[in-house]
Formats: sequence, C-alpha cells, structure tokens
Amino acid sequence: MRARRGGSERDTGTVRGRRPPPRRDDRGQVSVEFLGFLPVLLLIALAVIQLGLAAYAVQQAGTGARAAARTAILDEADRKTTPEAAGKAAMSDWVGADASVQASEGGGEVEATATVEIPSVIPGAGPWHATRSATMALPAEPGGTTP
Repeated sequence: MRARRGGSERDTGTVRGRRPPPRRDDRGQVSVEFLGFLPVLLLIALAVIQLGLAAYAVQQAGTGARAAARTAILDEADRKTTPEAAGKAAMSDWVGADASVQASEGGGEVEATATVEIPSVIPGAGPWHATRSATMALPAEPGGTTP
C-alpha cells in the first residue's frame, strides 16, 4: 500500500501547519463596473432624447409651413388671419413661440417657409435650427386662368 503525501485522505494542497492564503474577495466588482459604464448609458440616453426633440421640431416646422401656405392661397377677404400667424398657430406653443414664418407669392404659386429652433438637452450644444418649406398653387380665377 502506498502512503499519500500530506498524511490525510483529503489533499487540500497545503503544507501541514500553514493556513491557505486568503481568497481574493470579488464582491462589489459588478457594481464598480456598472458605475464605470453608467456615464456611457447616460450619454446614449441624452443623444436619443436630443434626436427625438430634433425630429419633433422638424415636423413642427413642416406643419407650420403647410398651414401658412394654405392660408396664403385664400383670398384676402376670406382670410381670418395672416399666413405667418396661421403657421405659428399650427405649431406647438413651445416650438412656435420663437419660430419664423414667411410666405411669398409668385409665378402662380405660394411658397411658405418656417424656421424653428431645435431645443437642446445637451448643455452647451446648439443652437440648431430647422427650416421647412411648402409650396401650393394659387387657385384658378373664376374665368379659368391662374393669376
């Protein structure tokens, strides 16, 4: 029969009389890694919110331009407001408050242009502006000709 080294049936890999080295404690490692990744997640969230605000502002500029063009093709006697006021009224209050809307007539059509400021959630970024235009043909006169 062979004798085992270490003198016991369970070999712990330690020399008799010495304690094993303490195990390294990894508790909290995931928390530290998450804290390191948290700023990246926050930047991605801010970028997504900023992209959504930009898309909404561009959509509102298009809505304002179309409303201004629709109002501009009406006879002045039928208008209840100016094309510029109609364009701003068609937008959300917080986007349309600082918007610029112009309508010009020429060549049998009306072109309305709306420019809005894109709100920023990123400090120090911007200001950015979005401009959209809408063109509508003037209606034919009662005699069948276009002015």
